[in-house]
Amino acid sequence: MRVALGADHGGFALKEAIKQYIVKELGHEVKDFGVDNPAPVDYPDLALLVAQSVARGECALGIMVDGAGIGSAMVANKVPGVRAANGYDLYSVNNSREHNDANVLTLGGQTLGPGHAKVLVKKWLETPFGGGRHQKRIDKIVAIERSFLGGGR
Repeated sequence: MRVALGADHGGFALKEAIKQYIVKELGHEVKDFGVDNPAPVDYPDLALLVAQSVARGECALGIMVDGAGIGSAMVANKVPGVRAANGYDLYSVNNSREHNDANVLTLGGQTLGPGHAKVLVKKWLETPFGGGRHQKRIDKIVAIERSFLGGGR
């Protein structure tokens, strides 16, 4: 699987740890959208690149790390076709995949340690969408998104 990965300066160190883990331990390919150092940057720029990569089908899933993960989730969810979720514990990451078919995970580089983040990433990448009763809710999310894309408000 190909995973889009990005971070701002607040998530740089955690992104680097996650990248190595995804590649070396989990055996997935990573497309790294940066940053490659801890110099200040604006998280919307990187979150947009990760989300677009997922929306276009270039990567199956995406992970974005900023200070808290909240702002990047907001940005990613502006991209049609993206369902981003901020993950902070096992329940939230499992639910985001199993119930909500999230395709972008956002994490807080200032709120999570690398050990905990790796556990969350593994769980998120390995949890499939449950379908069934959850599909009708995803269909409603897509319908809402389409209504705004068509100009309706």
